Amino acid sequence: MSKLIEIRNLSVDYVTFDGRVRAVNDVSFHINKGEIVGLAGESGCGKSTIAYSLMRLHRPPALISEGKILFEGRDVLAMNEEQLRNFRWKETSMVFQSAMNCLNPVKTIEYQFWDIFEAHGMVKDRKESIEKAKELLRIVDIPTERLFDYPHQFSGGMRQRVVIAMALALKPKLLIMDEPTTALDVVVQREILQKVYQLKEQFGFSILFITHDLSLMVELCDRIGIMYSGQLVELAPSKEILSMPLHPYAHGLGDSFPTLHGELQEMKGIPGTPLDLKNVPEGCRFAPRCFKATESCKIVDPKLISVSENRWVACHTPLEIQINN
Repeated sequence: MSKLIEIRNLSVDYVTFDGRVRAVNDVSFHINKGEIVGLAGESGCGKSTIAYSLMRLHRPPALISEGKILFEGRDVLAMNEEQLRNFRWKETSMVFQSAMNCLNPVKTIEYQFWDIFEAHGMVKDRKESIEKAKELLRIVDIPTERLFDYPHQFSGGMRQRVVIAMALALKPKLLIMDEPTTALDVVVQREILQKVYQLKEQFGFSILFITHDLSLMVELCDRIGIMYSGQLVELAPSKEILSMPLHPYAHGLGDSFPTLHGELQEMKGIPGTPLDLKNVPEGCRFAPRCFKATESCKIVDPKLISVSENRWVACHTPLEIQINN
């Protein structure tokens, strides 16, 4: 499979009065064409910061301080404003966190579609815009007569599907979904994710799927990256993340979710608290919470290395077999 987007040694800082806080530290991974890659981890681990970086949506005090983002070989970080305008939404689009609250409450759905098409020169008049908008609503299973309604007249799940339709309006090659099912019940979550997968199969775009819900991600993604305190600590095929985790943090995340089949098992939390990024210690950032930490873990920060085909881990003492106790 050929690469669609490649992130190389990406670092993002937030500039504060007390100095810089590194929210993303030396992260590298890629997404192939037609692939779904997930990023999982606790709140504040840097998932959304990476997502915003891919489209250069950050505003001060955020600063992309190091690295490259290559989209089909073009450096996104070197694009000027005109190139960015053509890149955003046409080649890469995003469903934002709490997307169902992103719609303008005083404008009809039809107007908001028109705003997208008109801004990017995709239609010659309002009539063509309406026809394109109706086609997109059909794709996400919303009756076309609802086009002239206001957002408050839709349920949460329907608003979420409208936002997904808008994100697909310009037929992007990469769709970034930042916790797209937040605040929705599990039935609606499943319906929306099934629809997204069907659309991916139909149109062939790639997806970066971001959530803290690892069990939800396993059902949808081809590969999953585990983030901890701004770093990518493991990257593996989705099924192997739960069945054979290599990083102790990935193992802890798996134990934090209930099993859907088999005997009942006690869920276990990860001891300790997330790292304060203003006071990053030497060595591995997860060491204070890790049951396998050694003295070297407290001194040397492990790098993300390949341990087998399609598997990467940043750990001095990776788990070699599944731990059942």
